[in-house]
Amino acid sequence: MGDETNEPAFHSGERAVQARVGYAERMAVVGERAIRKRMPEQHRQFFGQLPFVLVGSIDQTGQPWASVLSGPPGFAHSPNAAQLRIHASCTPGDPLCTNLRPGAQVGMLGLQAHTRRRNRANGVLTEVGAHGFTLAVAQSFGNCPKYIQAREARYTSPRPTARFEALYELSEAAARLIRSADTFFVATAHPDAVRGGTRAHGVDVSHRGGYPGFVRLDALGHLTVPDFVGNFFFNTLGNLAVHPFAGLLFIDYVSGDLLSLAATASLIWDGPEVAAFAGARRLVRFTPMAILFARAALPLQWGPVELSPHLTGTGTW
Repeated sequence: MGDETNEPAFHSGERAVQARVGYAERMAVVGERAIRKRMPEQHRQFFGQLPFVLVGSIDQTGQPWASVLSGPPGFAHSPNAAQLRIHASCTPGDPLCTNLRPGAQVGMLGLQAHTRRRNRANGVLTEVGAHGFTLAVAQSFGNCPKYIQAREARYTSPRPTARFEALYELSEAAARLIRSADTFFVATAHPDAVRGGTRAHGVDVSHRGGYPGFVRLDALGHLTVPDFVGNFFFNTLGNLAVHPFAGLLFIDYVSGDLLSLAATASLIWDGPEVAAFAGARRLVRFTPMAILFARAALPLQWGPVELSPHLTGTGTW
């Protein structure tokens, strides 16, 4: 998204989706104002308050993965407007552990769920060590509070025995987590991101929320998700339009279990399936190719949930 050489604010996939829904001209103007090349002071302070952040990364094949890192507030901090530093170690078995390398494109999402605030910081890794990394920020922008379920997270202590294990198919616990979810996270990428790309061609990780049960899991293991009205940036759908691969992350807010999926994705723009889900503008269907599951891996305690008021009329399957 846009750089000093007057590159457009959005890449071709994002612009194509914006044009399809009639927002291309408007977003060309909005994007230049909303997507900054440096972190504003408010965003820098915000990340320093968080006990967890979401990370989108890509492996050497171009497959995106969504991950979560946690620590006591301050584990994420911004030493200056051009950098975001994370002091945390990934869970063993998470592809993030090998995807973190100098020069790699990474997308980050800071989410303060109980205040429904979320801010993005995307860019390139400049330093990577055993206990953290530094992101050179190329994109900094906020997202609206829609569809965020308010629940407060508190960091407890690390769980050194936790690790991701590969599953050949969705286990009963994994399927139950998907079917009961009111939130999940999705990582996507431009196809050029694996080669370093440009500021426009990086990695994103996004939040998705709905009523518990808004993710449909069918007998074949496909996940179908409604896409609601948002900010019209279409970072996720724009990436999927040109690179139909995604990483999904589901969190069990009671046990701390994590479910990570690598999937292919297809967009369903209209038709009876879309009409059947009240409030959906389109659907995204994910087909898992790899399944990773980690028990009691996230060292956070969560307060009670308050569903988003923006969910009125969005329903479930």
